[in-house]
Amino acid sequence: MKTKKTFFSTHLLIAVIAAIAVSLNSCDGFLENEPSNYIVGSTLTEENLPMLTAPLYNRAWYGFNSNFYFGLGDGMAYNLNAPYSDYIYPFSDLSITGLTGPLVSAWTSLYTVAGRATGVVKTIEESRAAQEVKNRHIAEARYMRGTAYWYLASLWGDAIIVDNEQALIENPIVNTNPKKDVYEYAIRDLEFAAKYLPETAGQAGHVTRYSAFGMLSRLYLDYSGFAASKYGENPNCGTRDAAYLNLAKKAAEKVLNSGAYKLMDNYADLFKIENNNNAESLFALQWVPGLNSSTGYGLINTHQAYFAFGSAVTGDDAAWGGGGTGCPYDMIKEYEPNDTIRRKATWMGNGDHYPEINKANGGLTYNEATFSAAPRWLSVKKGVTGSNKDNPAIGRMNSAYDNYMLRLAEVYLNYAEAALGNSASTSDEAAMEYFNRVRVRAGLSAKTSITWDDLRHERRIEFCLEGRYWYDLVARAYYRQQEVINYLNAQNRGTVPPYLFDAPNNLRIDPERDAGTRAVGTATPAIFKLPYPESELLQNPKLGEKPVPFEFTENRITDLF
Repeated sequence: MKTKKTFFSTHLLIAVIAAIAVSLNSCDGFLENEPSNYIVGSTLTEENLPMLTAPLYNRAWYGFNSNFYFGLGDGMAYNLNAPYSDYIYPFSDLSITGLTGPLVSAWTSLYTVAGRATGVVKTIEESRAAQEVKNRHIAEARYMRGTAYWYLASLWGDAIIVDNEQALIENPIVNTNPKKDVYEYAIRDLEFAAKYLPETAGQAGHVTRYSAFGMLSRLYLDYSGFAASKYGENPNCGTRDAAYLNLAKKAAEKVLNSGAYKLMDNYADLFKIENNNNAESLFALQWVPGLNSSTGYGLINTHQAYFAFGSAVTGDDAAWGGGGTGCPYDMIKEYEPNDTIRRKATWMGNGDHYPEINKANGGLTYNEATFSAAPRWLSVKKGVTGSNKDNPAIGRMNSAYDNYMLRLAEVYLNYAEAALGNSASTSDEAAMEYFNRVRVRAGLSAKTSITWDDLRHERRIEFCLEGRYWYDLVARAYYRQQEVINYLNAQNRGTVPPYLFDAPNNLRIDPERDAGTRAVGTATPAIFKLPYPESELLQNPKLGEKPVPFEFTENRITDLF
């Protein structure tokens, strides 16, 4: 049966609202999302423009962030396992269909971001502000739109590029555009953002030109493999395009040479509420503190509710991570024995103490016999912040944690990977400097040379439960597809080894317990392209047809470097 809340209806509603409306009465323009007074673009002045981009930092991303962010990014890559949670196990079991709930929400959410951003661009263009001011705020909207289209290209490949809402209203049955064009559309948006965004944020948490260069380092790096494969025709070509590798390196250098950002000294501090919008954050979603599931739907970060093992953390009933949500064996064995700093900040192990949770009782000491679903099971810590008694910003289902979409550590590793390029290994001085800054912060010894697998390992650990690892594997599969398929199928997702784990990092197999098995999917080339939501195929049958080229109306920016 068709549902009325499909991509087109949701997308167009939000895009139209964004194109004609802006809130003028909000005292917290960045956080307020519901328009109260409406004015059209021709009456907008420079002072009003920041109001337009506010929803692009929270409400527009809500459907993507709530479950899909970690369900796909970590579950699909098997960083996270939850055999009883239908927002994770379809991904970790490689059994996704067009009816998988988080997938449908993410598709809608990404088009909400893109549609609202397009509406914002149009509205700003019609405003009475000076062109320099217009460009700055248009660049902010295009940053968000470009990021959304990178996700669409990475996940679905062929997608619908929407740059004319009126045309879509008149004819919503349209073909997709090819993945190559979706990628290029995203890159063009981010190049525009890099040229026109300010060097410093006008408001806390807003993106800057260095946010755009950082995101471009990601896109150029990904695209280098896709371009070398002749845009998917030869996914096992084994090399990447040198020109895009060089662009990735240059984009990363823009960030690294700016001095605008720096690594936090303590890795665990990255994930504490009081450090939202810290010096390492280039782009984070901005959630409204003090709200809860009743007062702030669409404006809150719900991750804690899905991760926390019980009410001992949250102080309420919104703690659904205790029924098996935890660290799979394939993930925990990735940690080096001395990598206790990142492991403890990501996973709760037996005996780990967290003073910021349950403060009134001296903090929380994790006890697997009391708290976990299985002996020696590691429960989720990253994104779990505590209760309202620990911090008044926390509410029911609202961790108040502004989760990262891009941080400096990734730009460091992007630079190192671009420097590695198509070589088997590198000892490039700058690459090693940036790579080792990430390792040394984690309390690990520096390396003198690195391979791609060193980078893969470091990315997996550093960004575990930040929704990133699947995209790293997808990017590798652009030019070494069979290698990634073999890697995924070697993760033994259907067999759960009965591991024992005692802090700090004592890992071993329990010979007394049965490993247990369950049916899971097998990785094939098809795994790298998600199915379109079934409701969208019903609404727009052309989604299943051959994509048609997109007609670009502007040239690429060529003076960024």
